[in-house]
Amino acid sequence: MKLKTFLGIALATIFMSNCAVIRPGEVGVKQRLGKLNDKVVDQGIRFFNPFTTIYVKVPIRTTNIEQVLLLPSKEGLTITAEVSVLYNLERDQVPRIINDIGKDFERNVLVNTLRSSAANISAEYFAKDMHSLKRNEIERSIQDKMNKILGDKGFEIQTVLMKSINLPQRLSSAIEDKLRAEQQFQEMEFIVQREIKEADRKRAEAEGIRDAQAIINEGLSPLLIQYQSIEAFRELSQSNNAKIIITDGKAPIMVGE
Repeated sequence: MKLKTFLGIALATIFMSNCAVIRPGEVGVKQRLGKLNDKVVDQGIRFFNPFTTIYVKVPIRTTNIEQVLLLPSKEGLTITAEVSVLYNLERDQVPRIINDIGKDFERNVLVNTLRSSAANISAEYFAKDMHSLKRNEIERSIQDKMNKILGDKGFEIQTVLMKSINLPQRLSSAIEDKLRAEQQFQEMEFIVQREIKEADRKRAEAEGIRDAQAIINEGLSPLLIQYQSIEAFRELSQSNNAKIIITDGKAPIMVGE
């Protein structure tokens, strides 16, 4: 019984040692007696002779690397920035990447290219630009520069993100003071515009009242006033209520009933 168990374990060990599992998002490259095969194999189980052959597995899915970099600015300041890079490898270029660069291509190529590209691009901008709308422009410029260097080597840089930027304390305070002053100026400008609109509204209202009064005054001619007085006398004379009316013949004034 013990012999059967031992043989079963031995066979399982041999079986497991001569097969490779290529997972989703990976490709494998066979290396036999130290020589890489140019053919790339996709996910699945691959059997091989463990004494002469191995499978080098490399991810081709989108991968993220993050670095904290000290970046120079145009005015000579040093900015600390956490930069994230999303990249992937071109499937058919994996054998050449392993052969030319090695399996540790992130440290040997990607990180060094990121440091160099980010430093070169940031030196073209002022420190305050990294906290403004130019931040996206800086990220795209770093991405373009990395793709220019690594594109023909089988790397595709998808995105470069500057996740956090720490400016020197004095500059950071100056930027905050400037933003606060700009915000206060915008608030005052809004108040001024509101008061101007209110003044325009009152002016238009006064002009409307003036025009209405002018129309009324033009319509109140002496003949019209006399005619309306006669009509008023006629209505009063037809009333059954006793009343005293004082008039100069033009406008009736009723004293009492």
